[in-house]
Amino acid sequence: MSQNIESKVVIITGASSGIGAATARLLASRGAAVVLAARRADKLEALAAEIRAAGGKAEAVVTDVTRADDLQALVATAQRVFGRVDVLINNAGLMSIAPLTELKVDEWERMIDINIKGVLYGIAAALPVFQQQGSGHFINVASVAGLKVFSPGGTVYSGTKFAVRAISEGLRHEVGGSIRTTTIEPGAVDSELKLGSSHEQSSAFVKDFYKIAIPADAVARAIAYAIEQPADVDINEIVLRPTVQEF
Repeated sequence: MSQNIESKVVIITGASSGIGAATARLLASRGAAVVLAARRADKLEALAAEIRAAGGKAEAVVTDVTRADDLQALVATAQRVFGRVDVLINNAGLMSIAPLTELKVDEWERMIDINIKGVLYGIAAALPVFQQQGSGHFINVASVAGLKVFSPGGTVYSGTKFAVRAISEGLRHEVGGSIRTTTIEPGAVDSELKLGSSHEQSSAFVKDFYKIAIPADAVARAIAYAIEQPADVDINEIVLRPTVQEF
């Protein structure tokens, strides 16, 4: 079914590492044109060069998802370079784990800005394009922490991922018909997400917990599965975990 991936134009936020980078490599290998978005220009350019060297199509756009203007510019660049946008993968995320009593308000703000507002800014940028085309696909990366509150420590992170699920479901209901919406909810995946905690004990716990993590490729395959379905099939939700993960 990869003909449903071939020639699609796919924007991926958080593309410089982890799930974003793995997804870019996989989709490009199946013939998609990928537009890579993240803050680290050097990593983006290296990945774009790697994909092009393998015969794929890639464009790198330095993007901060906490800035609505950056997302507008990202979508505009994808349209200019490749002529259209078929899929937006809202993947950029931050996980800062600490008990609420630590009052890490700055980290709460960052998670809300990246995990919730970043997704909304992506939707705001791509939705008019999808509506004009009469087709499009939003893929929002949430978490198993959006199904069950990860506490103590992950209460605010879980709040942001519950929000992503709620926004995704409302989006599907409001614009479905020709526009598809998928929420991906991974468990422990080997990525830089585990490095986002400044609270020492929580950080040590997370790194220990992530010893069971599955490779980012596993999530990339789930994303590809959702994209490759025929246009009349909307895979709304995929939950995937390491087999041994209890939470």
